[in-house]
Amino acid sequence: MSHDIECQGSCPPHDAQATHEDEHDASPSSNSRRRFLQSAAAAATVGAAPYAKAQTQTPSAPQPVARTTVPPRAVKLNINGRDYTLQLEPRVTLLDALREYAGLTGTKKGCDRGQCGACTVLSNGRRINSCLTLAVMHEGEAITTVEGLASNGMLNPVQRAFIEQDAFQCGYCTPGQICSATALLTEFDAGTASTVTADVRRRPPQLTDEEIRERMSGNICRCGAYVNIVAAVQSAHRGTVGDGTSYTYSTFVIKTTDVA
Repeated sequence: MSHDIECQGSCPPHDAQATHEDEHDASPSSNSRRRFLQSAAAAATVGAAPYAKAQTQTPSAPQPVARTTVPPRAVKLNINGRDYTLQLEPRVTLLDALREYAGLTGTKKGCDRGQCGACTVLSNGRRINSCLTLAVMHEGEAITTVEGLASNGMLNPVQRAFIEQDAFQCGYCTPGQICSATALLTEFDAGTASTVTADVRRRPPQLTDEEIRERMSGNICRCGAYVNIVAAVQSAHRGTVGDGTSYTYSTFVIKTTDVA
């Protein structure tokens, strides 16, 4: 048996071969590759450090924004022929001023976005959505709510017509509908046209059911009493409403105003 077979790698020939392989590994290309890998690892570590720090830091709470509050001031409103001096902030809507400050809860808050018409009141005879306007904008104007339509305890023709024609069920939106119908009749008598008027340059020849539906389209009745509402407006327009001696103001208030 030869010496090469019995050798387990510790003999001088093998030692010389190992030394030669180590010298080959330490060649310039191997050193360059090693330096490149070391540089890449160092760059990755440096780049990841700020991200890791940001992940571990607890975000600071935002500083509160200083807001300047505007104190309430005296706002003078003429409501239903009576002068009111209310202490209101400039942001208070006319609807909230009527309900929360003047105590006139006949005007209802429905959608609070001007979409249902439950808050309709009259400002200098013109119907407006009181939820979409500020109270301070109406100083010096004559505001009329459903409580101010009756005179000396007698209901006006539109109110009586709504009762006679059974033009409401729950009564929540009825005050706004009555204010809107009252202004509607005034507008028609003044010759104001609507989008369904055949010739908007001329006075509408007659107040048709189609005219009433169009002019009352801004007032929603969730109970669906639209047919009776149209009949009530027609009755008030034609003057076929009873004298109302069988109705009292308190009866109408119970049916409409006391609905919160």
